[in-house]
Amino acid sequence: MDLEQRGAAFADFWRERHLSTLTTVRPDGTPHVVPVGVTLDVAEGVARVITSAGSVKARLAAAAGAEGVPVAVCQVDGRRWSTLEGRATVRDTPDEVTAAEQRYTERYKPPRPNPQRVVLEIRVTRVLGNV
Repeated sequence: MDLEQRGAAFADFWRERHLSTLTTVRPDGTPHVVPVGVTLDVAEGVARVITSAGSVKARLAAAAGAEGVPVAVCQVDGRRWSTLEGRATVRDTPDEVTAAEQRYTERYKPPRPNPQRVVLEIRVTRVLGNV
């Protein structure tokens, strides 16, 4: 998906410091919604969430395999909001984790050390919002 066409206000909104929610769906069909920090590479059309390998969100994505699990990540700032939908897959190579940590540091702050850290990589397929 070409996110660059959404313009500077959209890209800026996803660079500002906002916490987000990530929604996945459990095998029983119920939603699993958790607060996360997310980074967005507008040029690549990829959002990333760092997390522990044992977290529910990571386990759900890992169980989905290469196809990934459907997810939505949303952030709100007053009347401005944006939701990114896509499929999340787990990335766990040291290079992928380090790159995601660097992106997280740029948007938020350095993450705490976590030897079990993985990255949920979300290929954005749909954007909702008013930014």
